[in-house]
Amino acid sequence: MSDVLSRLSPPPGARTTEKRIGRGVGSGLGKTGGRGQKGQKARQPGNIHKLHFQGGQTPMQRRLPKRGFRVPFPIKTVAINVAALDRFDAGATVDEAALREARLVQGREVRIKILGEGELKKALTVSAHGFSKSAQEKIAKAGGKVVVIPPKHAQAGGDEAPPAS
Repeated sequence: MSDVLSRLSPPPGARTTEKRIGRGVGSGLGKTGGRGQKGQKARQPGNIHKLHFQGGQTPMQRRLPKRGFRVPFPIKTVAINVAALDRFDAGATVDEAALREARLVQGREVRIKILGEGELKKALTVSAHGFSKSAQEKIAKAGGKVVVIPPKHAQAGGDEAPPAS
């Protein structure tokens, strides 16, 4: 066995010698070092212009007007199908805490929406921020109850009359 190991060698072409660039004209990679003659690509650092550079022409993203804005801290909506709720015991209250414990909801601040894909065979009290029509129907059909959580930042006094001045 040791006789075979001592005769092992890598296959031809598996190991190549390092290219020593800029070490004299006789090396074949001296002087210009494989960069060709003069020009932008021969210079240091020699980077081609960035993605949207159009040769000095005003780039497209500066020609078009700014429009809209991005919400700096968007609240993520997590979609959960009614089929996933079937794992809870019959008669259980399924709220955000229960969904987090079951690892169906992750992240800090999220809105929960229940969608109607799949079947629900147990009566559950489900509280979430939103429900699709089919999800509401399936929960009610199974004998459960739907509780809509109002948004945190809801405007106060939507239906009330304004205060008398």
